[in-house]
Amino acid sequence: MSKRIEVNDLNVYYGDFLAVEDVSMTIEARSVTALIGPSGCGKSTFLRTLNRMHEVIPGARVKGKAVMDGQNLYAADVDPVEVRRQVGMVFQRPNPFPTMSIAENVLAGVKLNNKRISKSDAEDLVEQSLSKANLWKEVKDRLARPGSSLSGGQQQRLCIARAIAVKPDVLLMDEPCSALDPISTLAIEDLMAELKDDYTIVVVTHNMQQAARVSDRTAFFNIAGTGKPGKLIEMDDTSTMFSSPSQQATEDYISGRFG
Repeated sequence: MSKRIEVNDLNVYYGDFLAVEDVSMTIEARSVTALIGPSGCGKSTFLRTLNRMHEVIPGARVKGKAVMDGQNLYAADVDPVEVRRQVGMVFQRPNPFPTMSIAENVLAGVKLNNKRISKSDAEDLVEQSLSKANLWKEVKDRLARPGSSLSGGQQQRLCIARAIAVKPDVLLMDEPCSALDPISTLAIEDLMAELKDDYTIVVVTHNMQQAARVSDRTAFFNIAGTGKPGKLIEMDDTSTMFSSPSQQATEDYISGRFG
């Protein structure tokens, strides 16, 4: 079941430095939400707060709420490891575990969660996850080969298969195509469109065309200057954001008259 996330007055700190200020937004279930904005405006930092990856950095902390399915992810009794199981993450550069085979890569998260799994269930899960990531047909005859033997675009789809193997509700993607060629990028974009039937997807992208193509809703972040916190300027349906945004700064950024 994909879940919606309600973010209220979220402030993100690195030590005393306020990196992201007062973000409130609704991330709808079964849809793709794109986060756009200039470098350093807090998009990736905000993204990492949604599965509590932010706080693995020493001195990093969050104030405010991110509520999924009625549960504040930052409540005192919530286990961050459990949050990360429900909210999967795909990073900018494909990062399959180099010493593991393709099949082992898919199962890595499941094993990490100490889930005991029979050989036949494991084989089924590998096939399901790779099929969902549109990779099964390409790799089904070489599952024992290292994950690192795949091309960049295939490695990124392998990382998506690894993320969905643990059956999360939400999938976060931090510029998942920035290291890929145009054909691989298109494959990942097509995949996002398919996966949103089952997952809530949030993607950070610097590619305006990509945001326009893949997302249902777009959030524009901006920063007033170096050392200032990133802020959410506006958020709306993607078609509205790209045709008639309500803020001049959004229009300037989207049309390239920026920076």
